[in-house]
Amino acid sequence: MAGRGWGADCKASEVREFTAEFLEKVLEPSGWRAVWHTNVFEVLVEVTDVDFSALKAVVRLAEPYVCESQVSTFTLECVKELLDLKEHRLPLQELWVVFDDSGVFDQTALAVEHVRHYDILEDRVPSGLIVDYHSLLSQCEESYRKFLNLRSSLSNCSSDSEQENISMVEGLKLYSEIEQLKQKLKLIENPLLRYVFGYQKNSNIQAKGIRPNGQKVTHVVSSIMMTGLLQSLLRDRLCQEPCKEETEIQFHSDPLSAINACYDGDTVIVCPGHYMIHGTFAIADSIELEGYGLPDDIVIEKRGKGDTFVDCTGADIKISSIKFVQHDAVEGILIIHRGKTTLENCVLQCETTGVTVRTSAELLMKNSDLYGAKGAGIEIYPGSKCTLSDNGIHHCKEGILIKDFLDEHYDIPKISMVNNIIHNNEGYGVVLVKPTIFSDLQEKPQDGTEENKALKIQTSEEADAAERGDLEELIQCATGKLELYAKSELSEQVEGNCEIINELVAASTQKGQMRKKRLSELGITQADDNLMSQEMFVAIVGNEFKWNGKGSFGTFLF
Repeated sequence: MAGRGWGADCKASEVREFTAEFLEKVLEPSGWRAVWHTNVFEVLVEVTDVDFSALKAVVRLAEPYVCESQVSTFTLECVKELLDLKEHRLPLQELWVVFDDSGVFDQTALAVEHVRHYDILEDRVPSGLIVDYHSLLSQCEESYRKFLNLRSSLSNCSSDSEQENISMVEGLKLYSEIEQLKQKLKLIENPLLRYVFGYQKNSNIQAKGIRPNGQKVTHVVSSIMMTGLLQSLLRDRLCQEPCKEETEIQFHSDPLSAINACYDGDTVIVCPGHYMIHGTFAIADSIELEGYGLPDDIVIEKRGKGDTFVDCTGADIKISSIKFVQHDAVEGILIIHRGKTTLENCVLQCETTGVTVRTSAELLMKNSDLYGAKGAGIEIYPGSKCTLSDNGIHHCKEGILIKDFLDEHYDIPKISMVNNIIHNNEGYGVVLVKPTIFSDLQEKPQDGTEENKALKIQTSEEADAAERGDLEELIQCATGKLELYAKSELSEQVEGNCEIINELVAASTQKGQMRKKRLSELGITQADDNLMSQEMFVAIVGNEFKWNGKGSFGTFLF
């Protein structure tokens, strides 16, 4: 990833050329050493030339030969053969610049980091994530600087001194901090993990609240207002019921200006037309945005570079009968940061991800059609609430992605999926992300470490009782609506519903077990054993899963 100073305003097709021009200005063309890093080995090389247009470096093995490999049979001859096959030209993304005291290659190291972490092919990195990344990188550099200073001071201490003992403890603490920061950086650097976990963007949209005079306004959007249209609006929407007091009406030629003029309680009515906007719908108050007609007749299309299309932070937002079309995007078509957003009878033509429901936010989506996302159609974060009813979710990478986090204090989301048709997605209809530790709890530990022994004890003593009691009760409750299918052969549709329920219940049960273990370690013995108190599942029933590339349901372990 790179900052917005270079490459942010060019088209995706121009990113590689722009990157090459940038590198020519800042990258040392030769004379620097790097670690050639792959999943199998790490070997020290020296750069003799750089092919800027191809984003590759010409290298030779450094002397003396230094190599670390996970495969014992990976010899010097193997490295030489591999380099010959690659014509000694390696992608810059695979090179990690070796630190040099002179500082001559500091700019080179930073430039290679830009290349490695800038999503060249997709140009799909949100600006907020770039800020997060650089902040983490700065923290990591600061901790590493302290670590080096501490190591230097240790070498000047007499052995077994009190100062040495204190410094050793401080050193271990700094090392632990650096490792944690490195893990967070890896999550951002890896495109797959970046997509799976996303990031918690803090929206800074400020709500206006109620208009100072207390008046609520109806905003009417139409590029051209004809008398016939105005008569229809008066009859159907503006004068439906006798009112005690008159309602103020404001007219706008585009929906963005109407949204920006809203206060809490206002209504925006968008008349038929094709509206092109170049900004973001930042909805911070409880308003209603509705199309006057069928969604295919009320199209709002976003053009121009920008991170989001619709940002929702209002307590109670309602959007209906509108088609949103997204182009040239970096983030999803609609993000609910907090509060509740209701989508009804809408069409969402996505570009990157579709609808994102952040922690503590709520989505109610019904009778809508969502398609075209290069990521997930709907991303459900921990601690959120998501109700999906009678929707079509199709032609995305995944239909629905249910996320989890390394920070285990988040609750599992509360999910209701009723009568949705999830079809023709490239991967799974629904994907659950969960820690590998969940699967560890179900299997025998691979080694005899104290941590694994603890997990094994926890599994044998706590999990058996939980799985015989809470889990069975929860599965019966969650699948109660499926009993009418029980006597007949399960169709693909019903199998998909059962599969999702069972997997989510199992994940929640195991998460509950780990929570009990942590609480008991803190001296708190009364953990909540009633998993139903979480009200995780309102319903997962009646959904149809068709023609999804990998099947109806899958699990991503991290």
